[in-house]
Amino acid sequence: MITDAMLPVIFVALLGLAVLIYAILDGYDLGVGMLLPLEEGSTSERDQLIASIGPFWDANETWLVLAVGILLIAFPVAHSEILYELYLPVSLMILGLILRGVAFDFRTKASVDLQPLWDKCFKYGSLLTALTQGYMLGQYIVGFNHSLEATLFCVLSAFGVSAAYCYIGAGWLVMKMHGELQIKAVAWAKQAGRIAFIGVCLVSITNPLINPGVFDRWFDYPLVMFVLLIPLLCFSAFITNEILLRKMPLNNDSYCAVPFLICVSIFLLCFTGLAFSYFPYIVPDKVTIWQAASAPESLRFILVGALIVVPTILAYTVYSYRVFHGKASDLKYY
Repeated sequence: MITDAMLPVIFVALLGLAVLIYAILDGYDLGVGMLLPLEEGSTSERDQLIASIGPFWDANETWLVLAVGILLIAFPVAHSEILYELYLPVSLMILGLILRGVAFDFRTKASVDLQPLWDKCFKYGSLLTALTQGYMLGQYIVGFNHSLEATLFCVLSAFGVSAAYCYIGAGWLVMKMHGELQIKAVAWAKQAGRIAFIGVCLVSITNPLINPGVFDRWFDYPLVMFVLLIPLLCFSAFITNEILLRKMPLNNDSYCAVPFLICVSIFLLCFTGLAFSYFPYIVPDKVTIWQAASAPESLRFILVGALIVVPTILAYTVYSYRVFHGKASDLKYY
């Protein structure tokens, strides 16, 4: 029997699942977009990179729509608070997503001399989207504080998230590419991974310092003995990936999927750390999930639809990745 008190917990879990899957799936294709080479004569490489995300990138954004929808209908108070504080970066993010979508389609119809222009739009649209998402994450962590120190932290978060997206995007390319492009992807992954590692370290240090509640939660004995495993495992994953990438590409393309899977584990660990830091608050230090939740009758009605929609989206996501698994083929338009 699901009690009224359990309903907000169920919906915040669904919200967290949607955000996590979006960060992983759209994260790698945003990363591929940011890594798009713009040098003259690299049209073939750009085509191959875009071919690696072509069947997936648009569907990956479904999870963002789902997350915003759950926030709106299940936690309307939090939706109003968060969107009010993040109106400008959200608008810029939508602009970046529109620019990506338009560029992806227009490059297929553009003449040869205009195609580099749309490739630039795709790259910079990806960069704008990643930077704004990182900035919004930073604003959420600092409790929507607009002081100079908080703004600097948000800028750090913007570049850290962008580097993390490049990291997982390069991991995706190591798995999907072969030959010279795979070698380049390995180099990109090593560079982005080092920057992302520094970013995670800085955020891990700064977050408890600017949020006393987070510090108390992380360093409360004896819980500290267990929760510190999260950053320990995260840093171990970075080091393991660095060691593996230095040895790649291996004979017969062995373990080509491992760097991407390690990146996924890093995203999962970072998300777990953030969730532990702020639960049960949905607006940090202001509103809990129970205070922000819709009426229990509404949540019960919505839950029926969620139990149909979420498994359906999961099913077609898994199916699409199964159909288009393996190395990316040459880019073709019909």
